[in-house]
Amino acid sequence: MPKVSELFFKTAIVFLILGIGAGLQMAISGDHGAFPAHAHINLLGWVTSAIFGGYYALNPAKAARRIAMIHYGMYTVGIVVMLPALYLMLQSGRADLEPIVAGGSLIVAAAVLVFAFVVFSTETARSAAVLPSTAR
Repeated sequence: MPKVSELFFKTAIVFLILGIGAGLQMAISGDHGAFPAHAHINLLGWVTSAIFGGYYALNPAKAARRIAMIHYGMYTVGIVVMLPALYLMLQSGRADLEPIVAGGSLIVAAAVLVFAFVVFSTETARSAAVLPSTAR
């Protein structure tokens, strides 16, 4: 499995654990005010990271490109900035955290655009030359 795939899958598992923890905290306390953050942790952290990892596992030539690791770094930083701030903002009502949430969201959006570039770009010349020789 390509390194970037493994990193995305490991990161996804961490967010799955955090999402379950946030859900349990809300259930135990009876305060579901942070449910949007819980949903974002699960969808952006767990599901989307796992989908990115799966895409790169199925496209090892694209996973080998430097931009794949740039994508991983940008996306992970964006999520790590956005999600705790969103959770705290919703849980405590602190509106002063909104600029941090917005900043993290913009980083996540930029990382998704990088992923779109990866998906729609063609393989590198080096990887295209390697693929036919391995098919023999």
